[in-house]
Amino acid sequence: MKTRAPTLADEARRLEELARRARRKLIETACRSKTAHVGSCLSCVDMLVALYFGVLRIERESWDRRDIFVLSKGHAALALYAVLNVRGALDDATLAGYFLDGGSLPAHLDRATHPWIEASAGSLGHGLPMAAGLAYARKLAGSPARVFCLVGDGESEEGSVWECALFAPRLGLDNLTVLLDVNRLQGYGRPQELCAFEPVQDKWAAFGWDVRRLDGHNMAGLLEACRLPACGKPRVLVCDTVKGKGVSFMEDELKWHYYIVTEELRDRAFGELEDPHAG
Repeated sequence: MKTRAPTLADEARRLEELARRARRKLIETACRSKTAHVGSCLSCVDMLVALYFGVLRIERESWDRRDIFVLSKGHAALALYAVLNVRGALDDATLAGYFLDGGSLPAHLDRATHPWIEASAGSLGHGLPMAAGLAYARKLAGSPARVFCLVGDGESEEGSVWECALFAPRLGLDNLTVLLDVNRLQGYGRPQELCAFEPVQDKWAAFGWDVRRLDGHNMAGLLEACRLPACGKPRVLVCDTVKGKGVSFMEDELKWHYYIVTEELRDRAFGELEDPHAG
C-alpha cells in the first residue's frame, strides 16, 4: 500500500504537540527558578516552534551558511531555552541551571551560553539592528542563509527598531524576516494606552517592507508565511498573539509579565497542558 505523504496540516499538528511540550517545560523551569516574564514567553512559543522545527536550516556545515534566528525580546529567553530543549539542542542539566547564581543560563540572552544563541539581548530595540547586520553580511558574502528576528510589540516603540526598519530596505535585505509578537501587553499596560503603534502594517509598508498579518498561534499559517520565497524586500510578519497563551488563567493578563509560578499554579497549568494522548 502506498504511504500518504504528510500534509501541511499533519506537520502543523505535530508541531502543536511540540509547542505543548515546550510550554510544560517552560512552566516547570519558571516554577523551579522563581523567575518572571512567563506571559511574554508563552506568547511566542508557537512562533519559535515553527521556526526551529519547520523553517530554520541550522544544521549546515558552517555557521556562515546556516540560517540565523535572533530573539530581540530577550526577556523571553526562557521560551527559546525550552524550545531548544525540546528540540534536543539544549540538555536538561543545562536548562536546570537557568536563573541560578553561577548557573548555566541567564534570564536574558547571552550569546556565549549556547551555539544557537546568536545575539545577547535584553536591552530592548537592539536585536533587530543586529539581525540586519547579520543579514547584510550574508548578502555581501553571497550566502544562501536567511535571518529571522522576533520583536515584541512594546519593544517596537524603540527608535532603534524604526531606524533599522527604514534602513533595511535600502540595503535590499530580502533575506531578513521579522516576526512582530503583537500580544498587546507590555510592562505597564496596553500599547494603545501608552505609545500606540497601530496601524502597524501601514507603517512597515511605508518603510518599504513586504508585510503580512497572521494569527501567531496558527501553526500552519506560521509555516507557510515563514517559508515564503524572497520578494526583493525585507519581510515583516505581524503576528497577533495572546500573552500567556496556552494557560487560561495567564492569558491576556498584565500581571503575568511579573508574577511568579508557584507549585500550586504550576500544577494548575500542567492540568491544562496535559498530553491529550496519555492514559
